[in-house]
Amino acid sequence: MSIQSFSLTNTAVRSLPKHLLQFAVDQRYDDYTPVDHAVWRFIMRQNTFFLKEYAHKVYFQGLLETGISFERIPRIEEMNDILGKIEWGAVAVDGFIPPAAFMEFQAYKVLVIACDMRQINHIEYTPAPDIVHEAAGHAPIIVDREYSRYLQRFGEVGAKAMSSKKDFELYEAIRHLSILKEQPESDPRELEAANKLVEERQKNLGAPSEMALLSRLHWWTVEYGLIGTLENPKIYGAGLLSSIGESVSCLEENVKKMPYSVEAASIPFDITTKQPQLFVTRDFKQLVDVLEEFASGMAYRVGGVEGINKAIECNNVATCEYSSGLQVTGVFNEVLVDKNNAAIYLRTGSPSALACRNQELSGHGRAYHKDGFGSPIGKWKLTPAAPESLNDGALDKLGIKEGRKTQIEFESGITVQGTVQNIVRSDGKLLLITFSDCTATYGDRILFEPAWGSYDMAIGERITSVFNGAADKDSYNDVALVPRERTIKVPSDARRKKLENLYAQVRKIRGGKVGYERLGEIWETQQAEHPNDWLLSMEIFEILETTDQQSQLKARIEKFLNEKKASTKDLATLISWGFRLVGYHKQGAQDAPAHAK
Repeated sequence: MSIQSFSLTNTAVRSLPKHLLQFAVDQRYDDYTPVDHAVWRFIMRQNTFFLKEYAHKVYFQGLLETGISFERIPRIEEMNDILGKIEWGAVAVDGFIPPAAFMEFQAYKVLVIACDMRQINHIEYTPAPDIVHEAAGHAPIIVDREYSRYLQRFGEVGAKAMSSKKDFELYEAIRHLSILKEQPESDPRELEAANKLVEERQKNLGAPSEMALLSRLHWWTVEYGLIGTLENPKIYGAGLLSSIGESVSCLEENVKKMPYSVEAASIPFDITTKQPQLFVTRDFKQLVDVLEEFASGMAYRVGGVEGINKAIECNNVATCEYSSGLQVTGVFNEVLVDKNNAAIYLRTGSPSALACRNQELSGHGRAYHKDGFGSPIGKWKLTPAAPESLNDGALDKLGIKEGRKTQIEFESGITVQGTVQNIVRSDGKLLLITFSDCTATYGDRILFEPAWGSYDMAIGERITSVFNGAADKDSYNDVALVPRERTIKVPSDARRKKLENLYAQVRKIRGGKVGYERLGEIWETQQAEHPNDWLLSMEIFEILETTDQQSQLKARIEKFLNEKKASTKDLATLISWGFRLVGYHKQGAQDAPAHAK
């Protein structure tokens, strides 16, 4: 586990449980190169130029309030100082993290910031999460209280969503593909294989899990959402706000605009390319309404047979909560039902743990229940009350007392008989009865026999909730481990370091407003040693244009950029945007955001 010590001054970050802190990494700010800062500056200035008209009004308010600089990549500690004022926080992570962990961070009001910086060849759009997407996309919007409440609520719901092993395998494949796509000079064969793996896992996913469906709602709102009317929508999704290519193209007619509703959960997305359709929400309140509509059918809300079956189908660690408050965590493999299709017995087939209020019960961890756990559900015969409500006097009348041999018959027909060893309560509610020399049967079927050891019988009239993962994640240690595959850092060899040095010199000249006479020499060096680089030329051109310096040099650079624009299709739009932005700032447009000047 690694986390910057300064982050612990932020209340939201300080509240994170240890199983989430394992994903935090050091930002390693000094590893950002002058080229990285130049790419950040170009994207931020281009985005705000375009977004001043097309982004939701809160975006620019958020840029001001979060203090994000256009001139350099932000430091996570600076963001935490400012986010703390609205009771949020941020931690740096390495690329994509598992969806369940991502959601849980959000529930704790903590943004996860993928701290990598996209490469210049992905300046318009990156297939991998990066600091532009996270810091300049997500952070500014959460200053809106209604939206930030939606984000937190989404995290709370998402953290409970049932997730399958196949979901996690797909996540790993997508993470691997995004890393390869962001890597310079990736092996085409390796890329093709990674693409095929994603496609195969998508095809074999089966019926989408709750997490898969919720991920779609998250994608079509938090990442790629539009707000307002179908005819004149504004951008609020972070994926659009951080993509200078897609923020422009998303509003074109060929991108279908659809009214947002719970039906968006049925529309899959491709994370590695631009989206063919987008959803428009009326306002942020509608986001919450749709989320609650979806959540009303989730296993954590409905419980019962439906919830247990979802846990069995997912074949992943989940938790079933009894009406007593007892929580059973494990991989569920069986549920018995009565003639009314009500759950009367559940069973796990993996190391399991028992908890209450998300705290593991002493002595009931995975090591103790290493072979799994099984227990009846439902009312007992001879008493109309829910079994969890019975006090010691009522139990005594039924012959249930520590050290006494007894028999309990359930209304379902399940019978448990043995010697009572221990009775566990919480806040007066009966949670668990442990038997020795115990036999549990259902008709002719033996559910438990004395040779298996002590029998821990859960108490509860019904299963009220079923949710993803462990009840006590820190004790169960069930959260997905940090991915072994790390994002790839572009190595700075001697040649690249020379280019980085040229960018650093131009940056210093622009900031200090001195040394303009050296720009010609810098540009000649770039032309001789790095003829394919265009952004440094644009930065030099910008300085010369805005300061009316060295007209001959400016003309030569302009010619070079226009030739690049004409000969390299991928650069045509970017260079055009660069020229447009230089002209815009030279005019000193009065409507530019104050912090962009």
